Amino acid sequence: MSNKTNYGRRLFLRNSAATLAATKFTQINPTFARSENQRNSTPTKANGSGAFASLKQIDAGVLNIGYAEDGPATGPAVILLHGWPYDIHSFVEVAPLLSAAGYRVIVPYLRGYGTTRFLSSETFRSGQPSAVATDLIAFMDSLKIERAVLAGFDWGARTGDIIAALWPDRCKALVSVSGYLIGSQAAEKTPLPPKAELQWWYQFYFATERGQAGYEKYRREFAKLIWQLASPKWSFDDATFNRSAASFDNPDHVAIAIHNYRWRLGLAHGDAKYDDLEKRLALSPTIASPTITLEGDANGAPHPEPSAYKSKFVGRYEHRLITGGIGHNLPQEAPLAFVKAVVDVVGN
Repeated sequence: MSNKTNYGRRLFLRNSAATLAATKFTQINPTFARSENQRNSTPTKANGSGAFASLKQIDAGVLNIGYAEDGPATGPAVILLHGWPYDIHSFVEVAPLLSAAGYRVIVPYLRGYGTTRFLSSETFRSGQPSAVATDLIAFMDSLKIERAVLAGFDWGARTGDIIAALWPDRCKALVSVSGYLIGSQAAEKTPLPPKAELQWWYQFYFATERGQAGYEKYRREFAKLIWQLASPKWSFDDATFNRSAASFDNPDHVAIAIHNYRWRLGLAHGDAKYDDLEKRLALSPTIASPTITLEGDANGAPHPEPSAYKSKFVGRYEHRLITGGIGHNLPQEAPLAFVKAVVDVVGN
């Protein structure tokens, strides 16, 4: 069923976030005191400028991953996953609200973003969805997190979907913007109607050497255009964009993005070590974890209709349409709606 709720805009959030965290969320989990043995002692809360105050780093699999963390170390873990071309600041207003509710909130940079780096120059810079999901499993292992609530959008939603499908014991519950996003190279071979293909213009651009050179040269201008097209009613300012755009200066960012979209079209080989995972994903596995899917009413990015993926969620499931001109970057455009979904998917 749909839960059509208009969550106002950013001014409303600023005026109400403190009250919401102090009152409503105390009913969910009254434990707000921070454990003295919290990892690296100082939480990476958002500071007054609207950015995370500091970051942590940890070796995990083939990466050294940069991440923000807030909330009690003993609280239930929630991992928030960003997409392309965005970064951890999509959750800069979500994280403190969940932290105030007693959750241990962890927001990692995906491979190719921010302070996340490959440990070896020899590692294949794969943008395959299975590679990104494997990164997150290694990240959870390094942090000694057995199970977590996974919540994300775009590449982040796909990563959460994959883990819930292939490693269900690691996913306590799932919040996925735009629903079921697991795909395969075989599925991508089927042509779409022209109007749908038009929405994927950048994928075809990236298939060319000109596209790779253009993204390398104009990555910030490119990202800003994607933001505008994907969220046509979101009036973000330059400071908000520039805060996230700094993460695209990562030396592997272009290689990861280009490989992802070329791999989807079968124009680039994948990393052989993920072949078995890709075969399993090509079967479109179902997801049994408790799930809430979200969609903004003004999402300008390519996305499936909820009716197309409802059957893929075989556990407790709900879909919510978030109204009020909400686009693709739903957690940043409608943070209260996103927080409510995380709290509800755990508490139901």
